[in-house]
Amino acid sequence: MINQPIKLDQIDKHILEILQANAKITNSQLATEIGLSPAPTLERVRKLENGGLIKSYHAEIDVKQMGLGTGVFVLISLSAHKKSQIMSFVDKINKIPEVIECHHITGSGDFLLKILTRDISSYQQLILNTLADIDEIGNMQSMMILSTFKESKVMPI
Repeated sequence: MINQPIKLDQIDKHILEILQANAKITNSQLATEIGLSPAPTLERVRKLENGGLIKSYHAEIDVKQMGLGTGVFVLISLSAHKKSQIMSFVDKINKIPEVIECHHITGSGDFLLKILTRDISSYQQLILNTLADIDEIGNMQSMMILSTFKESKVMPI
């Protein structure tokens, strides 16, 4: 079953833009910014949360200050494409904390992973000691992230 998109008016869209920029804003401040009183503002936010449009609120961490200076995209091709093997691969990948994103893709590979580690040596150890042990992987291609010019957590509204 495909979820139907929630119908949003301009106020709902404005709320989403504000919350994406600052999820710590108080309901009173949000109400002032969108031009409503606090009660209907809170009602609208709850509608967006209950409808599943707002999934969570969380802090964005500076990865470099956390000592995670090496980012890598890894293109994975599986050795076989049976559902059980795909699900086994996904289960194993979900248990690796350094894998921060896993996308099932089309094209020359099957999955695209985004991995964060301290340094290249740490990445090498992850490859040798963890990824190489995943039987479902047929081929891996690593692409080191040299620099990032745009990285947005803000979705276009």
